[in-house]
Amino acid sequence: MVDLRSVMATFPTGVGIVTAIGRDTRPAGMTCTAIASVTLDPPCLLVSLRSASPTLDAVAAHGGFAVNLLRADARDTAELFASGRPDRYEQVRWDLAPGARGPHLSDAAHTTADCRVLRQTAVGDHTVVFGEVTGVVERGDVRPLLFGLRGFAEWPDSALLSPGV
Repeated sequence: MVDLRSVMATFPTGVGIVTAIGRDTRPAGMTCTAIASVTLDPPCLLVSLRSASPTLDAVAAHGGFAVNLLRADARDTAELFASGRPDRYEQVRWDLAPGARGPHLSDAAHTTADCRVLRQTAVGDHTVVFGEVTGVVERGDVRPLLFGLRGFAEWPDSALLSPGV
């Protein structure tokens, strides 16, 4: 059997929290590192969510979601939303402004993208959700939280100064 978890542990990635409002109008959300840009026109991204997740149920019920890209100092929030604790929304500041597709975690996220569900595809024990980005809120400090080698890290200061690809 292939140990994909070990392979992917060597691939550092950004950390986000996918949020949505469920059928019962309660917020749902989970930490997610499987986030990718798909197209610029139309603006589309994808997230991969565990198929048995209450967050996926909320995304399907609401037809939309928000991707909160976490700041480097938001490790505690990432761990909280990875824990599945039922009181996680009582532990963080969040808002749901008009037009938002899911709760915005304004203290933890440097950027939030609101998405309308375009398509869902089940793959194994996860569901890949494609979302058209309908709005973006940027909050300043864009130093992202990273995850790799089974741990969290900050984007290094020197990388912020080097030219992009």
